[in-house]
Amino acid sequence: MALDFLVKAAGVRNDDARDEHQAKTITFKWDTEQVKLVKPETFMNLSGESVGALSNFYKVPIDHILIVQDDLDQPFGQIRLKSASGAGGHNGIESLIEHLGTNEFLRVKIGIGRSPIAGMDPAAWVLQNFSKEEQAKLPEILDTAVDAIEAVVFDGPAKAMNEFNNKKVPVTF
Repeated sequence: MALDFLVKAAGVRNDDARDEHQAKTITFKWDTEQVKLVKPETFMNLSGESVGALSNFYKVPIDHILIVQDDLDQPFGQIRLKSASGAGGHNGIESLIEHLGTNEFLRVKIGIGRSPIAGMDPAAWVLQNFSKEEQAKLPEILDTAVDAIEAVVFDGPAKAMNEFNNKKVPVTF
């Protein structure tokens, strides 16, 4: 969803997407920077397969890879940038670490929170649709995520982390 917002914000056409290494990719010039957005078409838990293959094919240095992920352990709407950490139980991130051979990539983590239903399987929670109230807040949250991505690209990770870490879009229901 965040990448879809980024494509729209950058004025890129979705019909420019290509199929590469089990992913949809869009390559474009964003101001002065060449950007390739990658949406793996594998199961999320296997996303490292396509990202690793594309990284190897295009010889992308690890410090040029930015992963956008959901995060159960952050409240809904909280944005956090993080680098060089473990998977934290996120199987898709574990796959990325395995296929990239390192955990040194930067991540934009978008909080989705944990289920309020005691004992609910986290996988079931992640796979269900957002509530109507949450859906109403998504545009603002995704705009903030795009701003964080833009800050990483144009201002660098350190400055972006200072600006966006733990930034929470006000969410009231």
